[in-house]
Amino acid sequence: MLSSSWKRDIASGLIVLVPLLVTAYVVAFIYQSIANLPFLETTLEGQPVAVRVAITLVLFGLLVLSVGYLMRTAVGDFLEEALDGIMNRLPGLRVVYNASKMAVETAVSGPDDLQTPVKIETWEGMRMTAFKTGKTTEDGRDVLFLPTAPNITTGYVVEVEPDRYTEIDENVEDALTRILSAGFGESHEQSIHIDVTEETTTSRDGDGDED
Repeated sequence: MLSSSWKRDIASGLIVLVPLLVTAYVVAFIYQSIANLPFLETTLEGQPVAVRVAITLVLFGLLVLSVGYLMRTAVGDFLEEALDGIMNRLPGLRVVYNASKMAVETAVSGPDDLQTPVKIETWEGMRMTAFKTGKTTEDGRDVLFLPTAPNITTGYVVEVEPDRYTEIDENVEDALTRILSAGFGESHEQSIHIDVTEETTTSRDGDGDED
């Protein structure tokens, strides 16, 4: 059996290292995915992997800025409507296109009405955490996303009257942390308490007095 002090040290080390390792793994996975793109190996053959990744990121950033600037013009609105019309005529792919477009719009929209955490009483006496989407129905109901835990990529889209849910004084990060951790996560404003008892050792000298 490990002593309580060892348990405390192991728990503290895992709390610090595991998030770092997971983040490093995600960054490495994205890095390798970009580096292994087929067209990069042919167009930038002979260049180091780091150079290929850097060039790809720079070009993608310039493309995003260029398209974003174009969308602010009248021509951009026309092109977006034409593109939406073409994609919506493709069976099957239109579902993927519209879902991904809505997801990006949700992620990059302003925080005033979008993704605001709320509490909704799903059954009598039980509340669940949901998020505003910024959308409303024709009859005036707010559209909320009710995620599952710990996988927030699944959930339910519910239409609720404004007086049937309660806005909470909590930011998005804290609400998502609670859901992703299946309720075990702590707010970033709170310290993590490890309930252990510190063992003390005493030594006695030959006279029987404690050191």
